[in-house]
Amino acid sequence: MNLYRIITIVLLIITIQSCNQFKSNKNSDRLNEVINTYQDHEGYDSKKYPLGLVTKEHYKNEADFANELLLGLSLIDTTYLDDNDKISFKLLGFKLQDIIDYYEFERHLNPLLSDAGFHSSLGYMVRPLYNYNQVKNYLNKLNAIPDYVDQYFVNLREGLSKGVSQPLVIFKGYESTYNDHITRDHKDNYFYSPFKNLPDDLNQSQIDSILYEGQKAIEESVIPEFKRIKEFFENEYFPNTRTKIGISEIENGLDYYQNRINFYTTSKSYNADKIHKIGLDEVSRIRQGMIKIISDLKFKGSFDDFFKFLRTDDRFYAKTPKELLMFARDISKRIDAKLPKFFKTLPRKPYGVAPVPDAIAPKYTGGRYVGTSKNSTEPGYYWVNTYDLKSRTLYTIPALTAHEGVPGHHLQGSLNNELGDSIPRFRRNLYLSAFGEGWGLYSEFLADDMGIYTTKYEQFGKLTYEMWRACRLVVDTGIHAMGWTREEAVEYMS
Repeated sequence: MNLYRIITIVLLIITIQSCNQFKSNKNSDRLNEVINTYQDHEGYDSKKYPLGLVTKEHYKNEADFANELLLGLSLIDTTYLDDNDKISFKLLGFKLQDIIDYYEFERHLNPLLSDAGFHSSLGYMVRPLYNYNQVKNYLNKLNAIPDYVDQYFVNLREGLSKGVSQPLVIFKGYESTYNDHITRDHKDNYFYSPFKNLPDDLNQSQIDSILYEGQKAIEESVIPEFKRIKEFFENEYFPNTRTKIGISEIENGLDYYQNRINFYTTSKSYNADKIHKIGLDEVSRIRQGMIKIISDLKFKGSFDDFFKFLRTDDRFYAKTPKELLMFARDISKRIDAKLPKFFKTLPRKPYGVAPVPDAIAPKYTGGRYVGTSKNSTEPGYYWVNTYDLKSRTLYTIPALTAHEGVPGHHLQGSLNNELGDSIPRFRRNLYLSAFGEGWGLYSEFLADDMGIYTTKYEQFGKLTYEMWRACRLVVDTGIHAMGWTREEAVEYMS
């Protein structure tokens, strides 16, 4: 090969590399433009609507905006994106499609769950106030509750007119989500509690003004609105909700169910039949593991007898809320000590272990992680439900703690928030169930490697959570896609 040909080949390679780099930069720039447009989009005036905007028109505008951004993404050639940009591309497209689906399936018409709703979610804004601006923002939110409730009433009424609601049966005990906020004295109201411990740097004039405004907000906004919520639910909404429990009973219900399967699995490879079978297979596998533990314990009796034993023996239950909380804290600190052996990088933000607030505890789950933003001075919290102690088994606390605290949601969420500019802001704030809950489940397995389950009963507790989730795969698909009755679901779960 002569010198001329060598030079020609080298120049050609350089030219190709330069072209590829140009294409890479061009497509990366396009992606960043779309990402920045999404991240800078507010959607509504947060000063006018401090609790959010949930009107049909708002969701229509959001869907239109998402469609425009999807068009922008379609012009990007992902071949020339690096791995990090490819992930951002896929995640943003996934998120934008969900915004569109939210409007198309009119999800705003059915905003209630069995354990929560728009009204009970207000309790999350009750937090310590550390400066005057936080106090003013909290007062603004309290005074915005009437408009917030009005918006939801419009959606719920439209839902009823279209036959879209949760089934009536799930609202048993729902009164606990609003009755406790209807107090005689404003000082006894849960929403007044932040005013009992105001920031130290306030002067007396500010304190007097805040306490006056706080009392006024509780008496003129909070209490009347929860009375209105009670009247609406009990006299108008509950009596007109659907009686059949499956989502297939509503218009386009099966299509909506498939859409949710796609969302929660982040895949289009699954349908109700496949998930139902996965659930059945998992139930069989987990049951065998349970039987082995029962055998290892040399328990005399049947499988059902063992569960009766677990439900009735006092050793498996805390006698006081404080005892339950201290047990969860002990497990948490034991796991903390193991983390450096399993993770090179740990989050800077600490977490606390606290009881679920009394105002929401009756309908709340056994435990949950409540995170905070990177810039917040508040820690994350692993909430433990100390309500109804006879339903809070001690032998499941290690698995729950690993899932909700560390190495579970706190570690995962905090590290994600602390990644800084290495990923776009929307990814730091994005929670996908397949990733988040998948990590939580993995954390329960990791706790085993850490030696956190110290008894056979705690090993059984880990399997109990696995069984609970596996049964839900069977029952959920059975109810919503296969026409199961509530009685069939209860029979299977029992």
